[in-house]
Amino acid sequence: MSRLPFEAFLALRYLRPRRTFVSVITVISIIGVMLGVAVLIVVISVMSGFDQEWRNKILGFNAHLKITQVDLNGQYLPLTNFAALGKIVSSNQSVTGVAPFITGQVLLQTQPAQGNPKFLAPLLRGIDPVLEASVSVLPKSVVTGEFDLSGNGLVIGRDFAHGMDLRIGDRVAVYSPSSIQKLYETRKNPNAEKPMAEEFVIRGIFDVGYGEYNASIVATSLEKAQELWEFDENSVHGLQVMLRDPFQVEVVRKELQNRLGPNFNLLTWPEENPTIFNALAVEKNMMFFLLFFIMIVAGFGIVNCQITFVVQKTREIGILKALGANNRQVLWIFLSQSVVVGVLGVGLGFGIAMLALSYRNEFLEFMNRAVGYELLPAAIYQIDKLPASIQAGDVSIICGTAFITCVLAGLFPAWKASRMQPVEALRYE
Repeated sequence: MSRLPFEAFLALRYLRPRRTFVSVITVISIIGVMLGVAVLIVVISVMSGFDQEWRNKILGFNAHLKITQVDLNGQYLPLTNFAALGKIVSSNQSVTGVAPFITGQVLLQTQPAQGNPKFLAPLLRGIDPVLEASVSVLPKSVVTGEFDLSGNGLVIGRDFAHGMDLRIGDRVAVYSPSSIQKLYETRKNPNAEKPMAEEFVIRGIFDVGYGEYNASIVATSLEKAQELWEFDENSVHGLQVMLRDPFQVEVVRKELQNRLGPNFNLLTWPEENPTIFNALAVEKNMMFFLLFFIMIVAGFGIVNCQITFVVQKTREIGILKALGANNRQVLWIFLSQSVVVGVLGVGLGFGIAMLALSYRNEFLEFMNRAVGYELLPAAIYQIDKLPASIQAGDVSIICGTAFITCVLAGLFPAWKASRMQPVEALRYE
């Protein structure tokens, strides 16, 4: 004797595979839900993986918060007495590291033994070699040479070194903005003394995992950068601040802003990198809404299946009503079928999605060999492998929404069946 309520017992009995058109439609409906759930989970997880991967690389090289000094008109000023300010910022419990920096664009000229020199305008960053390790992965990212900024030492990115044909031990000339301005002024006065460029030696080549930084940033000591910008030893452009939790940056900014006052500008990492993170968020939401139409199509399949099933079972509905079954019981017989289709489709889709995400890189390598070129070029996407981040919240929303769609799709046919009168149901049999 079955312990199931008779509504569920009949629903499962009707769903047993038979060689009928209704059974085929049921299987197709389950496959539709399964594919919709699987594709949605895979795509959203990959999008979340890209977001997390780029965030880790960007925040590994750039601090969570940057503090600069401004005047009453909002114009940036050199940050003076930065050591004392750094102690105030470090006293915040959410702060894990503080380091001064000087940053700006310079003109770099190579000095090859043969051939013509090359010119490029990278972003030079002046850093404290000791404190930098608390706010950046740069000191640990040197892949060739060593992280040595003593004297006139310079470390450059891997892509920058490749593009400029530079190696460890090569010498380069660096023109600061002030020296370029002086050089321009000598055109008006040919007798004026021409400024000389600062000479640096390549001591290390770094790779921080992000091509844009590897190709456009060079670093030297804070003292040499102060000389280039003609700052005294107590002046820098600002402070870099690292937090325990980067997502608490707005809370920490308010706390520090209240303590430091209005003469300081605090720039958060979402404000510094708005384009890439906003684009990823928009793409993720658009992918969800576009791919959710797969679920809508599967829902129409369930509606079609249930309507056909109700028509086939008209006689049985009449007999159940004649034996005393009420409207609610008949409704649950047919609605239970939609619930079973939803559970099977969502469960199988979740399992296939987890399997696909586990072997995503093996499948990517197979597709690369099959088509003969890279489907995910590292030079464009700044990654070597396909990332994925399975977020419990995203998976719950996808599975829950898919299940609700399945139930709602079967609600109308089930309601129509429950409203059928016994005499009308048996009249045509």
